[in-house]
Amino acid sequence: MDLHETLDWLLSAAQSVGAEFTSPWFYFQVGLLLTGGGMAYLAGAAIRSRIDLTSRVMGWPAPFRYSLRVTIDSISTAVFTVLVALERLVMVHATWPSRSYLLATGAKLGAAWLVIRLVTSVIRNPFIVRVVSISAWLVAALSIIGQLDNVLDALDSVSVVLGGLRLTPLVVIKLGVLLIVALWLTNIASNFVESRITRSGDLTPSIQVLLIKMVRLGLMIFAVTLALSAVGINLSALAVFSGAVGVGIGFGLQKIVANFISGIILLADKSVKPGDLVTIGDNSGRISAMNTRYISVAAGDGREFLIPNEDLVTQKVTNWTYTDKNTLVKVNFGTNYDADPRLVCKLAIETAATTPLALKNKPPNCLLTEFAEAGMKFSLTFWVADPSDMDKTKSEVMLSLWEAFKREGIRVPYPVRELRVRGGALPVETSVEVSN
Repeated sequence: MDLHETLDWLLSAAQSVGAEFTSPWFYFQVGLLLTGGGMAYLAGAAIRSRIDLTSRVMGWPAPFRYSLRVTIDSISTAVFTVLVALERLVMVHATWPSRSYLLATGAKLGAAWLVIRLVTSVIRNPFIVRVVSISAWLVAALSIIGQLDNVLDALDSVSVVLGGLRLTPLVVIKLGVLLIVALWLTNIASNFVESRITRSGDLTPSIQVLLIKMVRLGLMIFAVTLALSAVGINLSALAVFSGAVGVGIGFGLQKIVANFISGIILLADKSVKPGDLVTIGDNSGRISAMNTRYISVAAGDGREFLIPNEDLVTQKVTNWTYTDKNTLVKVNFGTNYDADPRLVCKLAIETAATTPLALKNKPPNCLLTEFAEAGMKFSLTFWVADPSDMDKTKSEVMLSLWEAFKREGIRVPYPVRELRVRGGALPVETSVEVSN
């Protein structure tokens, strides 16, 4: 169908519709449709108010609960379809069948919408449900009124040729619908594979994430390729865009590609994995997720740092749990010279050993490190099983150590400074005294 034929078809269709408006039976059928719609709305509201879905579907599988909820929500459409079908049946027996064609069309459209809503109830994504439902109903409506072939020919009559690729509105619509369906099925399949991979105890977390990403990417490429082939687009015809895509990757997408490749490297070499406690620059936390472009590091205070994968490859990363989660904690403190250093070390070791989170199989140690001007300096070291317990355990040890020093009369030195002004004028003589 060329453009001239399309215009002729639109003109004839407009004339046919205009002729229908002059028939009194047209307005009579419209009145019956409005009456059926009003009665269906009231009946649907009354039925929904009397049915308690929460108590009735409790314990049912999730797909059945969702399907029943969609059925109850579509009860008005079902009542409308039944009422209009009955009105059409009465009209056929009372007068000529040609005087009830609008009722037949209304009943078919209502039945088509009801079937489409029930079929799409298995889809959980509201946006996809809306797109698929409206698209399917439009196709069904055009088929019911007998204009589907004409509309398809009109959409296929306008085209744009790019190299060896012919693009028409019909091809674009088909490709969009097929891509939505294919990607939806791909998401279902990838979720199923992901659940199987995550339940495998033989795979490390990093290998699990790598396999999941590879499966998702492979299924997505397969879905796009299948959709393009289904609408008749030859993949070799897309070669005309390869140069532009290469330039785009080289200039605008180089960071995205670098992060993607870096993510694959991180998953393959297992230098970091979900659950590791890491420090990257000034950011510290536990890795909660590894994505294609970035990793998510949970700081533990509600914040999450999104760090590009490239930074983990090019910058210094401290992984506290790379080979062993056991972490050494160091506590530096000092005492005055009146204290016995051997007693101080003994108290510090006993205090760390009795702390609940300190490891028992790795005994703590205390060293005298310096005879300073202000007093003696010590270094207490002990081990914890989880790096996330470092700060908490260190605080507990320091509190217990303070209590032990108070009990034994051991004092912690601190500097005392005095300013003396003679004669009320400068220069000022400053003296520093340190009490031990």
